[in-house]
Amino acid sequence: MAIIKPNNNTISAITALPAGVGGKVLQVVFGSTSTAVSTTAATLIDTGLSATITPSSTSSKILVIVNHVDNDKNLGDCSQKTHLFRGTTFICEFSKYLNNTGDSTEQRTETGTNFLDSPNTTSATTYKTQFNKNSGSGTITVQKDNTTSTMTLMEIAGWL
Repeated sequence: MAIIKPNNNTISAITALPAGVGGKVLQVVFGSTSTAVSTTAATLIDTGLSATITPSSTSSKILVIVNHVDNDKNLGDCSQKTHLFRGTTFICEFSKYLNNTGDSTEQRTETGTNFLDSPNTTSATTYKTQFNKNSGSGTITVQKDNTTSTMTLMEIAGWL
């Protein structure tokens, strides 16, 4: 049985992808927060979770991975929506509806999203999350009791 060696190189000697091939992870950036933020309003506010990445090419994609720790402690039915932004540009909404029976029951859950973005820039780019109380009475809190929400940004080489 013969071992095929492209261009007489071993696999370990290959240091780059051929031109026109994308998908290689170029860099990873991590952000986190454990500062509690609360709201009783329908207006979007910052959760405190953000991360900034500077893409090396305009053809790069950014894979955004968010894990959000949310809390609902209210005196009535209450729901929340969380949004992902690139700067001030809305990217997507990942919703979580928390409901209880109208007593002071506390409900803790985690929510998250994965999103492959095409920012088309080589400038520093900040991703962040915002949230609001979507309906009901009571208070929505993220990062309750110093729990940690995280965001990972991965620059993926684009196809040239």
